[in-house]
Amino acid sequence: MSGWLNIVGIGEDGLDGISPAARALVDTAEVLVGGHRHLAMIPADHPAERLAWRKPFEESFTAIEARADRRVTVLTTGDPMHYGVGAVLSRRMKDAIAVVIPASSAFSLAAARMRWPLQDAICLSVHGRPAEVLFLHMYPGARLLVLVNDGNTPAQIAGMLTARGLGDSRVVALEHMGGSHEARHEALAKDWGDGPVAKLNTVAVECVAAPGARVLSRVAGLPDDAFEHDGQMTKRETRAATLAALAPLPGQLLWDVGAGCGSVAIEWMRAGGRAIGIESNPDRMAMAARNAALLGVPELELITGKAPAALEGLDAPDGVFIGGGIGADGLFDACWSALKPGGRLVANTVTIEGEATLAGLHREHGGEMVRLAVSRLAPVGRLHGWKPLMQVTQWQAVK
Repeated sequence: MSGWLNIVGIGEDGLDGISPAARALVDTAEVLVGGHRHLAMIPADHPAERLAWRKPFEESFTAIEARADRRVTVLTTGDPMHYGVGAVLSRRMKDAIAVVIPASSAFSLAAARMRWPLQDAICLSVHGRPAEVLFLHMYPGARLLVLVNDGNTPAQIAGMLTARGLGDSRVVALEHMGGSHEARHEALAKDWGDGPVAKLNTVAVECVAAPGARVLSRVAGLPDDAFEHDGQMTKRETRAATLAALAPLPGQLLWDVGAGCGSVAIEWMRAGGRAIGIESNPDRMAMAARNAALLGVPELELITGKAPAALEGLDAPDGVFIGGGIGADGLFDACWSALKPGGRLVANTVTIEGEATLAGLHREHGGEMVRLAVSRLAPVGRLHGWKPLMQVTQWQAVK
């Protein structure tokens, strides 16, 4: 059966603020689903069964699917398809959805309150997500609109800004927008304190960096000291060349095989992609997790194990980076077999044996071979000279 599920966005003004079409879906529903706050907006004499969201959330989907023979209307805040439950439902039961009717989103309302063009703002959510996702977007001039977990989140955001040298950023917590209890709290991040903010709020941030604040670009090639590492990492210049060869696109998946401190996977994600890091050393895996959080991509998936065995069952990648160990038995075959058609594989090595392996792969599969030689200026007594890094041989190929 299809087309039995309706999703209606609703604001702080309740049923008075929804359209006649949305009101009809509420009035004729046999089952109403939503949070306790939304269900409390429905008249007491409405005959529909009321189904509140359950914990764990997955149980709610099962309960909704069990009522597929009835008219079901889901009530949700604002725009259901923008960081809302409608987006989740569409991934699980897209064919069951008959119609989605949005209300004004928290982002739209917040942009109106701030007098910001919405297209110029960065719309984010830390509701049920790690707050570290904000680090990626904390740069001078950025305007952030953030959906939050609760009344403690504005202080958390202010603290994160201050710790990054952006304490002069303006932070505004907008409570209960569109309702009778609407209120606004505003201060510089460094002056925010821990005053009370209502649980239902949206945060607006206008980022201002203090002189000397370290702001990191999203272009590949972050400084080596932006990462916690033990010396075993793809160095800045080689990393920039590696990311250029991998050519990440938003939403694409990378396998970083032998991830080390996670530098390549993290920079791929900072460009908008998804990544899985595979690393056999638990200490380096922990470093990669910390680096991912501090550099704004806490969603980096990390798998502790040795390739190729650890690759089994993973989603097929759009790109593969092999930072070492290219000669390991079965490693290349497993990666190349899993790589999607049109996907890119890049392998680096610093050893003669690894170079011989790459030369063989180049003969068999084509692609390009590049030798990267980098020298950095370093003190030589009271003077300076060029200190060469180990040469890197790189093979890149498109499947």
